[in-house]
Amino acid sequence: MKRKLVMATLSLSLVFSTYTVSAETLSSIKEKKEKNRSEQTEKQGELKKNQNQQDHTLNQIEKLESSIDKTLEDIGNKKESIQGTKASIEKLKKEIDVLKKRIKERDALLKERVTSMYESGGAVNYLDVVLGSKDFGDFLDRVFALNVIAEQDKAILEEHKQDKESVEKKKGQVESELLSLNADLTELEGLNQKLTDQKKQKNALLAQLETEEDHLHDHIMQLDETNELLSAQEAAIKAEIERAKREEAERKKREAEARAAAAAAAEKARAEAAAREKKQSNSGSGSSSSPAPTPPSAPTPAPAPVSRDFIMPSQGIITSGFGNRSAGMHYGMDIAQGGSTVPIVAAASGTVTRAYYSSSYGNVVYITHYINGQLYTTLYAHMRSTPAVSQGQSVSQGTFLGYQGNTGASRGQHLHFELHKGPWNGSKSNAVDPRPYLQ
Repeated sequence: MKRKLVMATLSLSLVFSTYTVSAETLSSIKEKKEKNRSEQTEKQGELKKNQNQQDHTLNQIEKLESSIDKTLEDIGNKKESIQGTKASIEKLKKEIDVLKKRIKERDALLKERVTSMYESGGAVNYLDVVLGSKDFGDFLDRVFALNVIAEQDKAILEEHKQDKESVEKKKGQVESELLSLNADLTELEGLNQKLTDQKKQKNALLAQLETEEDHLHDHIMQLDETNELLSAQEAAIKAEIERAKREEAERKKREAEARAAAAAAAEKARAEAAAREKKQSNSGSGSSSSPAPTPPSAPTPAPAPVSRDFIMPSQGIITSGFGNRSAGMHYGMDIAQGGSTVPIVAAASGTVTRAYYSSSYGNVVYITHYINGQLYTTLYAHMRSTPAVSQGQSVSQGTFLGYQGNTGASRGQHLHFELHKGPWNGSKSNAVDPRPYLQ
């Protein structure tokens, strides 16, 4: 009796400790969910800020594009002006060539006059020309001719002077205009280059912001997925607690029934023994009697079948174990076998936490287990197609989950199996080597 009381006390202690651990686990999951929600809010704020920066950058790019278009238009106009100026220069060059030709002719004429003056002694002897007249009419003709010659000489010199000044003025004007236009063109081209560089920088900034936005979206999606998994895990743990309660109640009921049956059998055996003893004492008062037969004891219950807590989840060889690899930490073990349909089964009884498609795990199933007062989580990844079980479903050890596959971030058909001693978390801090549990 004392032994039964001790066993009952130990059983109750185990159950209460199990529920205490469960409550702590659920509290931890709630804290992680709150932390994730807080991080989601923070990332949503960063995402909004990023999108505002993108809008501002796009506005700046639009303004730069407008400025670049205006600058390109100004450059086009300047180039047209330069072409017009160059055409004017060509025209002026022809005019200058004509002027130079006239100047050259005058130079020759003036040279001839100077030569004549030199040969005659320095200056034209107008008195000799006048006194050499034959008569008065000839005299008037000679005086008129001298006046004409003097006026022509004066006009030639004046034209010569004006032509030279005109050539120099036009050359200076054209060169100044061309220099100014080229300076404007250089300035515009420099401005265009500056605006183009600014546009490149803004485009680079926009690309960076878009990349950051993608990362933020991915992070938020990961947080969403983690929160969904934590919520599902919370529900699965509660379901496992209820299952543990039911199993404990059923076990107690079976034990009570077994005790009642044993007590009834013992009472029956005692009654039968008492009846036989009374009968024997009444029938043989003086004769020697044989010893009373020993009453039959209650039947010994058959030993419970031995079972393992976990079984191999699939057939095949272990191609990669738990531990560090060149690509980083491997938090589980990979099991592979040739053939198109290699089944995957639940390693232990439990509640399906999640069954869905993950970008990394592919088609994956999470199962929450309570075994001997310890919470475990198993994970079955890269399955060929949609899992054969659904979230919240209660499964027995050996329940079919799907087939080995190559979905998600996988390289060849296999099962990636993880075992977590406690709830699953993003850092996988509860992951343990599955092999010792499967021996």
